[in-house]
Amino acid sequence: MRGGTTLDGVTARGVVNQVGTAALVLALSLGVVASGGLGTPDPDARGIDWLGVVLVTLTAAPLVARRRSPLSVYLATSAPSIALVSLHYPVDFPFGPVVAIYTVATTYGADPRPRRRRTAMVLAGAFVPIAAAAHAASGYHLRGLAAGLAFWALTFVGAWIAGDRTRLRRERIDALEERAARAERDAERERRLAAAEERTRIARELHDSAGHAINVILVQAGAARLLHERDPQGSQRAIATIEHVARDTIGEIDQLVRALREDDDDPLRRVDPAALEELLEHHRATGLKICADVHGEHGALPRSVAWAGYRILQEALTNAARHGHGTADVDIRFQPETFEITVTNPTAGRPARTSGHGIVGMRERASLLGGSLRTSVDNGTFRLSARLPCGEMTP
Repeated sequence: MRGGTTLDGVTARGVVNQVGTAALVLALSLGVVASGGLGTPDPDARGIDWLGVVLVTLTAAPLVARRRSPLSVYLATSAPSIALVSLHYPVDFPFGPVVAIYTVATTYGADPRPRRRRTAMVLAGAFVPIAAAAHAASGYHLRGLAAGLAFWALTFVGAWIAGDRTRLRRERIDALEERAARAERDAERERRLAAAEERTRIARELHDSAGHAINVILVQAGAARLLHERDPQGSQRAIATIEHVARDTIGEIDQLVRALREDDDDPLRRVDPAALEELLEHHRATGLKICADVHGEHGALPRSVAWAGYRILQEALTNAARHGHGTADVDIRFQPETFEITVTNPTAGRPARTSGHGIVGMRERASLLGGSLRTSVDNGTFRLSARLPCGEMTP
């Protein structure tokens, strides 16, 4: 045995069941024959002897192999049963053949080979006529046995129907198990696809992170150059900011590359929204004056929403630093089913762009999550609003 299963595929529990069934059939059959029958003893019936014990044993012993070869077992139990009838033993009920025919029905009731199925049905229906012929050949009058033979026929029909229903039930169970296994495989495939999509998204974040850092560095480098002579301290602050941004960017790139290398990273992992606060402080440190209002309970956001919100806010603040005059109003709202970001900044008389690669990228992030992103310009004020669905957030 290996893993509780025999070499022919029958489980250890199935072997015990077959042996137990054979022992029960043997005990019942010996009891009936030894007691002279189930009803009033027939004075002409033959009493139990060594031959009767052997024949009765042969009607039950083959049942231990009924799962492996049901049709052969049925024939092996039927032959000694007919012999018992022919020799006038009081066989009032053929326990062995009935159990065997039940197994035949479970195995061949829907056999895709029509010939095998018809053969099984013909052999099952032949037992009672052969038993009647054996009774007649041994001198019994069939008129007196008609009721008993009719009961045998009904019993065989009932055993066949019960076996066929058992087969149908097993097929339904197998179909449900296969469906569950298929669903599990599909879920695993979906998980792997989601992980692959997440790694692709992280690769995009790597590109965006480097791009945002370079933009900030360019702004600060230009400020350092302009302030080098008339405001050396301001120039030093700009250079310090460049150093700080470069260091932070290296750390972020390292984190993103590490995430790309982790195959078991869960794309549905929750992310702390405190990263948004850190982003605001980071841009304040670069010289951008930010007035931020945060509304709602600070729950953890789904990773995809947190990343998208982070990048949208980062892009909006970078645009405010590049195209505005150094101020921005930020409104962040944590709703039960949505996460909203609104950034407003004056354009200082410069033509504000409501399109371009940055805006397109932000709008794509929002749309991929089923959200929306809108931009507008009104009286020299640029406004960006992003709405991301996130379901109920985790406190």
